[in-house]
Amino acid sequence: MEAATVAGPRQRRWHDVFEGRRFLASILIAPAVVFIFVLVGGPLFLAVYMSMTDATAGELSGKFVGFDNFVNAWDDPVFRTALRNTLLFTIISQIVVLISAGLLAHALVRPFRGRWFLRLLILLPWAAPIPLGAIAWLWIYDSLFSVVNWTLVHDILPGGGSFYLYKVVNAVTPWTVEPFNPPQWLGDPTLALGAVISVHAWRVIPFAVVIFLAGLASIPNEVNDAAKVDGATGLKKFWYVSLPLQLPIATVALLFGIVFTATDMVVVYILTRGGPFNSSQMLTTWAYQTGVNGGSLGEGAAISLYLLPVLFVVAVLMLRFARKVEVS
Repeated sequence: MEAATVAGPRQRRWHDVFEGRRFLASILIAPAVVFIFVLVGGPLFLAVYMSMTDATAGELSGKFVGFDNFVNAWDDPVFRTALRNTLLFTIISQIVVLISAGLLAHALVRPFRGRWFLRLLILLPWAAPIPLGAIAWLWIYDSLFSVVNWTLVHDILPGGGSFYLYKVVNAVTPWTVEPFNPPQWLGDPTLALGAVISVHAWRVIPFAVVIFLAGLASIPNEVNDAAKVDGATGLKKFWYVSLPLQLPIATVALLFGIVFTATDMVVVYILTRGGPFNSSQMLTTWAYQTGVNGGSLGEGAAISLYLLPVLFVVAVLMLRFARKVEVS
């Protein structure tokens, strides 16, 4: 009887340990941690190691050179152009994404006929493969068969009532919208960067719309009823009621958008390949051309790691801001 009495509490104690919250949480989250460590941590450690060597495509284990690859990359004017373009690309595209997603989400949250179909159309850019969408935009911005140029020449800026608009556009912009001299969207340095930003914003907007819709759906109906009673409607309701409640979710959307944008190379590589004359290079495309196409893996790894501290600091600050707003 004594042995059975002693064994009972012991078994109960081990049973409580295995069913404890900390033990179960560790067991359940362990596969995800291992997966992320192998998928992200392994390549990251390899990139850090290679950035401090003179490794090439023919020999991965190069000689240790310290921070020479980082110094050489900074002295390269193309690298500085790529760094500036990456910052502009990230900031401008995220401003466009947040404004557009906020407006679309507030329009789609209201019930109306055909809302599901409109939501489906908005989600298609995110669901479609990135290369297919970029190739479609490559045709849209083509120098000879551009739909944008055809629309500008034949519908928006012909003679008649649009003559004054034609004069204004020609006075403001350095190019003229003429049938035989249309804008070279991917051949002009300024227009190429703008085209790349517009395509990337078009691709990320659906993701941000979904996050904003989730944030709007999480607002209790009592809050909206109280806002109506207090007379808060339209922009006043958005500024004083909806926006403060959506800040944590909007911060998460912005954080994911910054990471997606700063590390993206598919849109730029398909549309311009960094051209013309390296004017639309990003850090990702320049690292790929230097490390893979050029064979200098060490210098390419150093270029790709330049944004790592910046993204880390941005992620920490934004997550702390989201937590502070949520707690308050």
